[in-house]
Amino acid sequence: MAGERSPALDSAEALSLARRIVDLASDKQASDIVLLDIRGVSLIADYFVISTAGNERQAAAILKDLSEKLLEEFGRKPLHTEGKPDSGWVLLDYGDVIVHVFSPTQRAFYNLEQLWAAATPIVRLQ
Repeated sequence: MAGERSPALDSAEALSLARRIVDLASDKQASDIVLLDIRGVSLIADYFVISTAGNERQAAAILKDLSEKLLEEFGRKPLHTEGKPDSGWVLLDYGDVIVHVFSPTQRAFYNLEQLWAAATPIVRLQ
């Protein structure tokens, strides 16, 4: 599957992208935003950004803003997208950074922070 990923960002650029995603999600009032460094525990990506949207409309606004701003600022489109705002979970795969936008119910159900407990938290915004 490594062939499906875009050319790897260097570590500093991947972290810069991940931090910008945190900022953009925060600007759209996402809650409980967590940036995890998963480099030591997984080969699928370097960073996870996990956030909660209060409702479907807010999730759609967060996703739209991420898509527009990351294309504009980094020239990046998601390599892959899964889920829809009405499902309670959307994943955007930017190669080295994977973004999860959850509804509160789905966030509690999947409990990714527990699943990836060995990862290093870099940012946590309540």
